[in-house]
Amino acid sequence: MAIQKILIVDDSPTERYFLTDILVKNGFSVSTAENGEDALTKIKADKPQLILMDVVMPGQNGFQITRAISRDPETQDVPVIICTSKNQETDRIWGLRQGARDYLVKPIDPQELLAKIAALG
Repeated sequence: MAIQKILIVDDSPTERYFLTDILVKNGFSVSTAENGEDALTKIKADKPQLILMDVVMPGQNGFQITRAISRDPETQDVPVIICTSKNQETDRIWGLRQGARDYLVKPIDPQELLAKIAALG
């Protein structure tokens, strides 16, 4: 099943706009959340087919939210791609251990992002 509905979770309005712009221009339906708690509410209300997750946010960080999503039977089938400025290999490994399917370092390359989404779909 091709991915259509994507949830972007990022506390930066600039980053949300940037990612939304790329995805909408490529035919995706996008919703956004400003923090992890907001994301969990939106996921339950209208389950996305993919989540792009920032790590550094107020409240719970992206690693904690990714873990919550991947351990919940209702949401564990939704792939998460972490999109963060944390560029250490240890962060990448930790993110994947929390249940993320992939890990991208900001600034996000639009072609790389679209290729990762295509690989999941």
